[in-house]
Formats: sequence, structure tokens, C-alpha cells
Amino acid sequence: MLLLDLDPQGNASTGLGIPKSERSPGTYEFLLGLAPLADCVRASQIPGLSVMPASVSLAGAEIELIDMERREHRLEDALAASDSDARQRWSIVLIDCPPSLGLVTLNALVAADAVLVPLQTEFLALEGIGAIANTVERIKKRLNPRLHIAGVILTMVDRRMTLSQQVEADVRQHFGDLVFGTTIPRNVRIAEAPSHGLPVLIYDNACAGSQAYILLASEFIRRRRTAAEAAQPEADHEPVP
Repeated sequence: MLLLDLDPQGNASTGLGIPKSERSPGTYEFLLGLAPLADCVRASQIPGLSVMPASVSLAGAEIELIDMERREHRLEDALAASDSDARQRWSIVLIDCPPSLGLVTLNALVAADAVLVPLQTEFLALEGIGAIANTVERIKKRLNPRLHIAGVILTMVDRRMTLSQQVEADVRQHFGDLVFGTTIPRNVRIAEAPSHGLPVLIYDNACAGSQAYILLASEFIRRRRTAAEAAQPEADHEPVP
């Protein structure tokens, strides 16, 4: 698996223990064609997980991309280039996006097949999810027909709070089966883990947050398997005479 950190804040890179002094070349250089994939990817301390880290230089990429040819397809083209072809090297490529819709995020949505939407169970987050759904639909029509929402993940859930319960109920009513059954609770250990440069599953595997993410991963894998089986041509299931 490959994780691309496209957020200039570099939170995903921090959470995987990559110091700021070792984040270049990374996604900024790769996106702008300044360095090949091999130079931008780092091995993480998690077996099977590679990461392309982000640096603060990404904040300036929005302006630099404006006048570039195929500016919305830079990431897609770079990932598919013959000397990198990330889809052949990794079965899954995850892209961590900044929380704003600019050219960097747009590049991620054009390159991706699906979107996972983490949603805090708070009122303001609920207002934003409708805009995300509309954005995905517009990009699907104009730039990337593969794109779809693969699921909505409810995070920072506190079932002791009435607001949290109401937001969860509203999201499940509106998005139905798109919402994962597994939810991620508010958990101190999740908040502490990045300060130690560790994913929470390594920092404290037994905490409630880690256990919730393990269940979420299992549910995600089941969904992918079910979707893949449903996408197979009916001819594959017909008996050979």
C-alpha cells in the first residue's frame, strides 16, 4: 500500500514518524514533475506501507499549477507514467487531502477511483458533507467518470452527547449504506499517537480507538471484496458447456 500525503500540514507524514527534514522530495516535487516516484517514496515502520510525504512547499503548488498544461491531471499522469505506474506496484494507493477544494485536492480527486469521507459527528461537519457529495458528482461528470463515494466514516463519536447521536442518525438516514457500520470514538490515545510519530495501532493496539480502526479496516476490506465480486461479468459465473 502507498500513502500519498497531499496536505501541506503533513499530518499523515507526522503520524508515520517522518521528520520534516526528510520530506523532500515528496508529493510537491512529484506533483510538479520535479522528481520521479522512486525518489519521493519512503518506507514506513509498518510492513507493506510506503509513504510519499508532504512538505510546506505544497502550499505554493496551488499557484504554480494554475498555468500548467493538464493542471487537473498532473497527479493522475505522474502516477500512470511508464517509469512509475503506481497502480502496478501497489494494490491500494491512499491519498490524504487537505480540507479545502483547491487544485491540489482536485488533482487527488481526478486521480482517485473512490473517496472515503471522514465525518466528525458535529453540526458544522454535517453541513459540509453535502458540499463534498456535490463536488464528487461534478468531478465525476466532467473529469473522472470512475469517481464515487466509497463510504462515510463517522469519527470522534461520543454517544454520551445528544448532538453526536443526532448527527449520526441524520447522516445514516441521508446516506444509508454508504455510512460504515463501524464508528470511531473519541479517544485520548488516538490524539496522543501523532505526537510520538506513531499510528495509534502501534502506539496502543489495545485502546478503544485502535480496536475501532481494526474493525473499520475489516469492514472496508469486506466492502471492497463484495464490490469486486459484483463487478465481475456474469459470463464469469456461467458454466462452461
